[in-house]
Amino acid sequence: MSSYKEFLKEKGKIDELIETGYKITSVHENLSGAFVEFERTTKDSSVANQKVKLHILTADARKYFSNIIIADQIKLV
Repeated sequence: MSSYKEFLKEKGKIDELIETGYKITSVHENLSGAFVEFERTTKDSSVANQKVKLHILTADARKYFSNIIIADQIKLV
């Protein structure tokens, strides 16, 4: 698979999680890519918070989620 197609696949997964209410809570990077943890909090205390972890391999997708993190921080200010 071309790197661009791989990027689109990873971007689609990130976008899908963001659109369904998940937020990036942590990022762990190493030589094999980045492990991005997403969490969706619920208002219902009987339901546990939901977590998803993605393994991001492409540099473009890592830049993409970095921009999402920065945009979220700007919204908080």
